[in-house]
Amino acid sequence: MEFSHFNKEERAKMVDVSAKDPTLRIAKAYGEVLLNKETLAKVKEGRIAKGDVLAVAQVAGIMAAKRNHELIPMCHNIPLESCDISFAIDDKTSKITITSFVKCHHKTGVEMEALMAVSIAALTIYDMCKALQKDIEITNICLLEKRGGKSDYVKV
Repeated sequence: MEFSHFNKEERAKMVDVSAKDPTLRIAKAYGEVLLNKETLAKVKEGRIAKGDVLAVAQVAGIMAAKRNHELIPMCHNIPLESCDISFAIDDKTSKITITSFVKCHHKTGVEMEALMAVSIAALTIYDMCKALQKDIEITNICLLEKRGGKSDYVKV
């Protein structure tokens, strides 16, 4: 089975996965948000004017994973069965790490959904904290793991 992202006119198209069998697909993604110590302290203490930063970022990330196909043109609409986002705060480096885990049984992978979840969670943190700090950095967004389909991947 050969897949192509181009049609007969050599223009982009969504890949036809209709002949594939559904299998368990999982993906795990990662990202970091770098804050200054004052902003991070306010996030931890719940003193950000817009509300509970991590709770809002978690919901935003999950919503984004579910709507990924609406934003990335060639992505399939995948019925996610599970999406979870976790955060870890590192006081020493003044960093919030974000990890997403997405799962479904489908004909194509969920890497983009996991990456979208992390990206939008990070952007939500930025949005909620930007009044206090303009130089927030979002960095190191990457795929950590992908399982299912023709190949598996684990970042080393």
